[in-house]
Amino acid sequence: MGKKYDITGMSCAACSARVESAVRSVAGVKSCSVSLLTNSMTVDGGEEERIISAVRGAGYGIVPHTDDSYEVDKAGKREIRKIIVRLILSVALSLPLMYLSMGHVMWSFPLPQFVSGNEFLIALLQLILALAVMGVNYKFFVKGTLGVIHLAPNMDTLVSLGSLASFGWSVWVFIKIASGGYAGASHGHGALGELYFESAAMILTLITVGKLLEAVAKGKTTSAIKDLVALTPKTVTVLRDGVETVILSKEVTRGDTFIVRPGESIGADGTVLEGGGSVDESSLTGESVPSEKLVGSPVYAATVNKEGYLVCRAEKVGGDTVMSEVIRLVENASTSKAPIAKVADRVALFFVPAVILIAIITTVVWLFVNKSCDFAYNLGYALERGISVLVISCPCALGLATPVAIMSGTGIGAKGGALFKSAESIEALGKVKTVIFDKTGTLTTGVMSVSEVKPYSISNEELISIALSVEEKSEHPIARAIVEFGKEFGAKVLPTSDFVSTSGIGVRATCGGEQILATGFNKVCEIIEPSAEVKADFERMSSEGKTPIFFIGRDKLLGVIAVSDAPRLDAGKTVKALTDMGIRCVMLTGDNKRCANAVAERIGGIEVIPEVMPADKERIVREKMASGGVCMVGDGINDAPALAAATVGIAMGSGTDIAIESADVVISAKNLSVVAGAVRLSRKTLLTIKENLFWAFIYNVIGIPIAAGVFIFAGIKLTPMFGALAMSFSSVTVVLNALRLNARRIFDKPDAKIPKTAEKPDKTNNFTVKEEEKMEKIFNVKGMMCPHCEAHVVKAVSAIPGVESCTASHKEEKVTVILNGEVGDAEIIKVITDEGYTVV
Repeated sequence: MGKKYDITGMSCAACSARVESAVRSVAGVKSCSVSLLTNSMTVDGGEEERIISAVRGAGYGIVPHTDDSYEVDKAGKREIRKIIVRLILSVALSLPLMYLSMGHVMWSFPLPQFVSGNEFLIALLQLILALAVMGVNYKFFVKGTLGVIHLAPNMDTLVSLGSLASFGWSVWVFIKIASGGYAGASHGHGALGELYFESAAMILTLITVGKLLEAVAKGKTTSAIKDLVALTPKTVTVLRDGVETVILSKEVTRGDTFIVRPGESIGADGTVLEGGGSVDESSLTGESVPSEKLVGSPVYAATVNKEGYLVCRAEKVGGDTVMSEVIRLVENASTSKAPIAKVADRVALFFVPAVILIAIITTVVWLFVNKSCDFAYNLGYALERGISVLVISCPCALGLATPVAIMSGTGIGAKGGALFKSAESIEALGKVKTVIFDKTGTLTTGVMSVSEVKPYSISNEELISIALSVEEKSEHPIARAIVEFGKEFGAKVLPTSDFVSTSGIGVRATCGGEQILATGFNKVCEIIEPSAEVKADFERMSSEGKTPIFFIGRDKLLGVIAVSDAPRLDAGKTVKALTDMGIRCVMLTGDNKRCANAVAERIGGIEVIPEVMPADKERIVREKMASGGVCMVGDGINDAPALAAATVGIAMGSGTDIAIESADVVISAKNLSVVAGAVRLSRKTLLTIKENLFWAFIYNVIGIPIAAGVFIFAGIKLTPMFGALAMSFSSVTVVLNALRLNARRIFDKPDAKIPKTAEKPDKTNNFTVKEEEKMEKIFNVKGMMCPHCEAHVVKAVSAIPGVESCTASHKEEKVTVILNGEVGDAEIIKVITDEGYTVV
């Protein structure tokens, strides 16, 4: 990840393009991305001194970025307050100026007695008021002039040129009035009608209105980052020398002991030392159900202690916490550039010089086209057309078109549990044609458990003991499940040696003087001829979605232990959602064909590629990419090569494991449906970018010719003031269009968890462990006022067939229902509403 800097002095896309171009020319710089939205720059490579020198040489300020987002937010609010003050002063000065000019000249409004009939005094007052407005908005002229000096004209250059041209012409008319030599009376309103002081002032005032609206709207697009920052408490209670002390969260150091009471946010990542409680980790995991914390449990900054008293040891503080990493991911993605933005960047480099040239040509053409015999009037009219071209042209809209959409998209993604690492990944994900899922831990829960044990030539107890001993040194999820089962069974651990684990084959070890191999059915067939019973067991177990592991030793088949992994509750819904979007869904698994097909049937609508060796996943991904963009979804560890090879790699994180290097997108929530939401968000964000770019381009394509007077013979005319107003609102329109993303439902609500129960292992032979799926549903219920209300709701809901248990909390306004049968939400909601309460 490159180094980040804060840039000052940028006002439009021409500025950001100029900075980017200057830094890219620095030796050693590999990449550079400048964001007009956040006024920041990310650079990979190059010496810092040369980068700073290049930016300053281009006419802009630069300082290394600070991670103190709170201070950045305060700076943004200060800037908005400054704009408000400038706007109030500008309006206060512009209103009397408008009254003196347009009110009196065009509509004959009455004037104060002391100036009535005195053209010189009226013109002088207009000059003073216009000059005052220009003084209030002096920054436009400073930045515009610096842009010209550094050969990088920008929006401020256009605005200041338009205002100065209006003011300069008006000063010339004023001098003529003062000397009595102005001959403009024949054109309707006398000499006063040829003054443009009000244009010089109103251009600045209206642009300031646009700047204020733009700043406020831009602030809303960065609200996601602000919301994440706000989750971390400002203060933390620490124990030092046995005394409770409240300190700032940024002052907490590693090793500090801190206390978290009910309702408080946790101020650092750490481990529970004393006490216990229930912690809401939805800000990280997306899970609405609180996580129970006991001694030894991990806790994370910015999560909330709902119940209980926790004494914790701080292990990661400040910028090292998981939440800080989440914020960095969102910020980096927001400030990076999507490939589609390159079009606007290229246009922005030449936009302002082109507009200035068009304005000059327009002025010259109108000077000769107009047939009036009054040269002064002709020049004033021609200048009006040229000034209109200058002030209606808006490079800001071009510069904001992409970043505001990316900022909104990444913010929505973070709240929904999808963390995009770059703008490139947002654009690429929206274009994928195929989504490939790893099976274990992705489409399935990843919680492997033994579901069947069948010995062939030894006792049940001997088989489990050998399996426990051989698999104990393996880290594979299937091995872990067998080991856990064996320990719960109470099997004896035998001494082993010569342990070898071979990917795609199994494990081998010497146990009790015999070499034991734990492997799949295909390898069994290579070693011995399986009996009809063994074949039948394999086919039955596989058809039931179980993974059979055969144990070979003493030159014979000792037995088989089947391990199963249930599909995620939302796997079918996710695949259907992607299929409905026209995306092909594929499941990769090392399981045999029958087992893989059994899982696929339970999910529905997904293609299966079975018996895939881990090393082959990358090859398959590359093959699929020949027919279009491919998204690979995996656990981010075993699937790292495939994730890196895919157009977009999505890693299913644990909610706290969000720094998976091989992935482009990390799903921090536990819900697979977030994958479909991420694709949906990418498509909508990409559509918003295209809409913004269209409006930004079409605005200038249509507005500039109108301002230049191309359609004036059709009665369509644009004054500089209306041009400035249009320019102001063009940027606001682009930002507001991006904010529409927030109003759309993109991510589905989290599915209920599936608590799993199993029979305790017994000592009998040929037994099957039964698994029972239960569903937990949570409803937000308004109207419960006391425990008596809770009892009413619990009694009514518990009476529904298929409801195993129900709990209610009037304080949290929640009703939790555990189901052991098929019960629809509508039925539960009806029962609750019939009791007089409201489900929201």
